[in-house]
Amino acid sequence: MSLHVLDHSLIKHKLTLIRNKDTKTKDFYQNVSEIASLMAYEITRDFPLKDIEIETPICKTVQKELACEIVIVPILRAGLGMVDGIRDMIPTAKVGFIGLYRDEKTLLPHTYFAKFPPNINNAVVLVIDPMLATGGSAIEAIRILKDKGCSDVRFVGLVGAPEGVKNLLDKYPNLDIYLASLDEKLNEHGYIVPGLGDCGDRLFGTK
Repeated sequence: MSLHVLDHSLIKHKLTLIRNKDTKTKDFYQNVSEIASLMAYEITRDFPLKDIEIETPICKTVQKELACEIVIVPILRAGLGMVDGIRDMIPTAKVGFIGLYRDEKTLLPHTYFAKFPPNINNAVVLVIDPMLATGGSAIEAIRILKDKGCSDVRFVGLVGAPEGVKNLLDKYPNLDIYLASLDEKLNEHGYIVPGLGDCGDRLFGTK
């Protein structure tokens, strides 16, 4: 269990597009979704399989299919931008939701919404949030899921800061973290450098 930074030429190309401050909302959203699809292909490489007997136009044969349920849990609101891309690759995946806000005085995350499909305890759960900055939101989201009895939880993000990765692994050392890029650092305002700005605002045009 550890950090996995996905080394893929198309991911790097599309990351450049969403990092560019001149990229407009439509193209930003589309490329975030496409990066999520590419990441899903890599992340699911080791998912368990089971045998299934089918009949091709030629004969009966035993082939493979996924042996696990998959639940995607975006952290609202920026995580929504990655859902469609992952579901394009795994259309049978269910979706749960966690809404968090940060207290302006304590800077601690608080939950304002949480809703999950009934099969989540037995599923591989992908917590998705494009930005892993301090790690506070991811830590709280995973705590909620662990408290519900989820045992196989993985974090999927676009860009992360070393500080956030460290905080997340300090809290959950057995966690798998998947990122499209490990960036340089957090600045004095808590933004990832070089980052891509406020992902939620850029996804939904609320800047």
